[in-house]
Amino acid sequence: MIVIARAPVRFDLGGNGLDFPSLNQHHIDSVALTASVDYYTYTILSPRSSDDVKLTSADCRALCHRPKCEDMIWNLPRAVVSYFNLCGGIDIFQASQTPPGTGLGTARSATVSLVKALSFWCGLDIGAREVAELACHIERDAVGMPVSQHDHYAAAFGGINLISATKNKVSVDRLALSQETLDRLEAGLMLFLVDASCQPIFDDTRNRTNTQRASKLIALKELGLQSCTALKKGNLELFGELMHASWLQKRHLVGRATNSFLDQCYARAREHGALGGRVTPAGCGHFLMLYCPPERQPAVEAALFPLGLQRQTFKLEDQGVQIMEAVAWPQFSYTVQADEPETRKEWTLSTPAQNISVHIAAERRIVEPVAYGGAS
Repeated sequence: MIVIARAPVRFDLGGNGLDFPSLNQHHIDSVALTASVDYYTYTILSPRSSDDVKLTSADCRALCHRPKCEDMIWNLPRAVVSYFNLCGGIDIFQASQTPPGTGLGTARSATVSLVKALSFWCGLDIGAREVAELACHIERDAVGMPVSQHDHYAAAFGGINLISATKNKVSVDRLALSQETLDRLEAGLMLFLVDASCQPIFDDTRNRTNTQRASKLIALKELGLQSCTALKKGNLELFGELMHASWLQKRHLVGRATNSFLDQCYARAREHGALGGRVTPAGCGHFLMLYCPPERQPAVEAALFPLGLQRQTFKLEDQGVQIMEAVAWPQFSYTVQADEPETRKEWTLSTPAQNISVHIAAERRIVEPVAYGGAS
């Protein structure tokens, strides 16, 4: 069988969203307002004749064979593969539409996509919450990566969500926005890719005292809740101003969240009409995200073009992680369901783990797995 899964990346629209222990030593509840967009990470699984696992990453432009490679860059996907204790050989190919390490949650999306694909391969139909919990468990507990769990839930659920994390629970509240508000939000958001030669920046909080950190986290949480309310009311002008206030708090919370060039880009965008925005602080590159009324966007683009910033097109994505397609490798047969004879067919496929029943919607070619034959 060949399995194709994908998970979206996300925009961080507000909140503190920083729930890893090294930053949040005061155990302040974290809140993240996120929006999924139509850039994805893909995982493709196919069988191998030999009894081993081969991982190919288009993002890293390298190959890893399980018995030989101990490089840190492969620890995470290897941990995911080991968790499922696969029987038989398998080829794993992963690719992302956004570069990893640019602050859009691409790496977390890749883990979510891999978990969804491998669980389907093993005959398990697990939902968005289970995928997010398992991906988070593997990254944070098994591998020991100090990552925020909000990104796993954003990739798994998709859409625009207020994600709240306490010590023992993560809640995902989907924002019920009108189509008019969604259209206006999508039209007002701008995304720019910053020149890759720009000086890299990393999150660094060592120069902040615990008291300063706590006050900033609380302020960011409150601003995130206010941004959520503004979106629900359709007040996008207020939303843009709150995004600006959140960025000012974030850049003071994180010691190296930006640099002089990125500050120049952001200031120029504000001068020409952008209401707010933020830089995605990460280790391998940067995006500048803005909220700007559509009538002012040509002026912002013209102002940023001489600085080398390239605008990226996108659309908001309502769907989270999903199986895009599953093609049987061996021969198979099908039966037409009596209740929906024209639109759905039931296929019985063979996987290395067990048999599963797969429902294929003929009009969309989206596979919806249903556990069959003693799934556990």
